[in-house]
Amino acid sequence: MTDPSNVYDWFVRSAKQYGDTRTALEVDGHSLTYRQLEALAEGYASEILACTGSAPRRVGLLAGRSVPAYAGYLAVLRAGATVVPLNPEHPQSRTASIVDAAGLDLVVTDTPGAAATLGVAELTLEFTGAPEALSSCAPARPVASPEDIAYIIFTSGSTGAPKGVPVLHRNVCAYLTSMVGRYGIKEGSRASAAFDLTFDGSVHDLLVTWAAGATLVVPSSAQLLSPVATINNLRLTHWFSVPSLIAFAERLGTLKPNSMPTLQWSLFGGEALPLTAARAWRNAAPHSTIEVLYGPTELTVSCTAYRLDDDPAAWPDTPNGTAPIGHCHPGLDYQILDEEGRPTGNGELSVRGPQRFPGYLDPTHDRGRFHPSLPGEETGEGQVTSDHWYRTGDRVAVQDGVLLHLGRTDHQIKVRGHRIEPGEIEAVLRGLPGVREAYVLALPDRHGSPELLAAVSGNQCDPQRLFTELTEHLPPYMRPRRIAVLDSLPLNANGKVDRTALMAALSPLQ
Repeated sequence: MTDPSNVYDWFVRSAKQYGDTRTALEVDGHSLTYRQLEALAEGYASEILACTGSAPRRVGLLAGRSVPAYAGYLAVLRAGATVVPLNPEHPQSRTASIVDAAGLDLVVTDTPGAAATLGVAELTLEFTGAPEALSSCAPARPVASPEDIAYIIFTSGSTGAPKGVPVLHRNVCAYLTSMVGRYGIKEGSRASAAFDLTFDGSVHDLLVTWAAGATLVVPSSAQLLSPVATINNLRLTHWFSVPSLIAFAERLGTLKPNSMPTLQWSLFGGEALPLTAARAWRNAAPHSTIEVLYGPTELTVSCTAYRLDDDPAAWPDTPNGTAPIGHCHPGLDYQILDEEGRPTGNGELSVRGPQRFPGYLDPTHDRGRFHPSLPGEETGEGQVTSDHWYRTGDRVAVQDGVLLHLGRTDHQIKVRGHRIEPGEIEAVLRGLPGVREAYVLALPDRHGSPELLAAVSGNQCDPQRLFTELTEHLPPYMRPRRIAVLDSLPLNANGKVDRTALMAALSPLQ
């Protein structure tokens, strides 16, 4: 059977096959079969098309962990538009900047008035518990082509503004072709939706689960802070999250031997998986296979995978104590390059293939992010071709035939799976009254998890005031845990901020 060429058709294929025989979605106390979820998506799509008057180009999805959020995701695709996820918990100023950068035609939401200040038309998606009632007036279906944009995820940008990453239908379809069937998802499988829709791990959650005909189970935000209890209470068979949630479970004292007997597969991504954490998880879920997924948003969720052996005694010994990231997915090629763009055994990972995005929403961001297919070539704005390699910014090496992740080539950092440009936080800090200089870095807390710290200088810098003002500009995961006020930031002999000296100065704060 030929795989679908657009994202929505992967879901439609399962809806036709399973109808009311399987549950597609469980969220917020509601349970919908594949037929019911399709009916709801069709009805929402009809409302979207009626609101815009024609097939919209891009639609924002401003919704939390609710039925309208997940059915709305499908509905935007059903309407032939691009999904642009927006987080209701993020500051209005950040959401407004994304709305402006994406050029949205409409924002759909599960909360009336949520988009009132965003300067774009709003449609509230309502759910009464009778999804079939909305599907009777479904219009003729706009069909997305493989070259159309399926979704746009906005990541942290070094200029102080979020950076749009458009991912095409063909990119997502290539990913699904590699992933569907890989994890034994079948009738009776219950897969987690731990990632927010603004995080591209959610693309895996939704689409791999629905393409395989299983049940997507959405925990509440509070439940995610108690992963062991959540896995047991929701009877999950498949789990996918950032490794940081293992630390939450350890702090709660719930990660006990055989404490997660229903779990069959455990996937971790978004940040490095410490082998010590993996052993603790394996001990608590002895019947669960553990796999690491690695990849930037630009390469469609993940581009490599590494499966840990069922016997922990056979796990590799790595220099940094983290699990390898393994091998590239089928159809992807990689190179390891030094700073001059020459092949090396320890350097920056560059990848190309059918999962690689076509270039940033703002073409000016392309410069420096793509490696030419031939030595000596230069890649300017609008000149990215399928032959070009995407420079991940991640430093890797090969050990025993598999890729190891050794850190970033720049100062980009990850906190709880979120990719963060310190420059964006620094730009916001420098824009606050009284701040002259700002520098942000991540240091391990007492549990070994990365923690954002900031150092500022300037007249009348009060940390408490800065914390308060940051809540108006940055989402919680981007706010520094501590802000130190210094007379001036330490500089090295080259006149640049001395990162080593600053780390030493901030470490005692922990």
